[in-house]
Formats: sequence, C-alpha cells, structure tokens
Amino acid sequence: MSGALVLDSEGLAKAVQRDREIHEWLTAARDADLPVITSAAVLVEVIHPKINETALKWTLSRLSVEPVTQAVAQSAAALLRAAGLHGHKYAIDAMLCATALQHPGRVTILTSDVEDIALLTAEHPRVSSEKA
Repeated sequence: MSGALVLDSEGLAKAVQRDREIHEWLTAARDADLPVITSAAVLVEVIHPKINETALKWTLSRLSVEPVTQAVAQSAAALLRAAGLHGHKYAIDAMLCATALQHPGRVTILTSDVEDIALLTAEHPRVSSEKA
C-alpha cells in the first residue's frame, strides 16, 4: 500500500498535546503501514517557548521530518502559481503540500487550513485534506 499521512502545524501541535482524534489518525496510519510525515518548515510554526519539549521530541521520533530542498521549494512555488496565490501567508502550506506530493499514492493532510490546502492541491486529486 502506498500513501502517507501528513501533519501541518496544527496536526503536529495536536499530536504533541496527545489529542485523541489525531492519535486515532496516527494509529490508523501505523496500522496501514503508512508513513507519517511533516515538512521541516512546519517546525518553525510549532516550536515556541511554551511547548512541551519532551512531548515534542517523542512525537518527532515517531514521524519523518522531511527537508525543504531546492526541488521542494520550486515545487511549492509552482503550486502557489497554479493556485494564483503568493506570499508568506501560503508559503509553509505550499512547502508542506510539495513535501506531501513527493509520496506516491493517496496522501491525507491533517490541517487547520483545509481550504488553503485544497486550493494548493486542486490539480492533484490523490491529495485530500482533513481538519486537524
């Protein structure tokens, strides 16, 4: 089976907080042997002085944090262009979507920005977004 479960900043923050609904998603992904991933760019939004460092480290040890390479950045820029979007408001979401698109098969992105993710992935029907 191919595919991936992708966490945006809200999904990752809720995973760190041991949110029950996010935990169910993570368990289902593990049961289906699907990777759980996020973009390194997402960490910028999630890490702050009040975060539980121990819980963050444990959560990150259970998923793959993928780098923002030049290829990912160029793919993100192409997604923004195709959606008619630009600017910092959409940049991290675009990098996350570009990271997700590197994985074959169906990809589900757990996000607080379902509408933005849908705009960015409109030309990619194998990607779906769910509210985190």
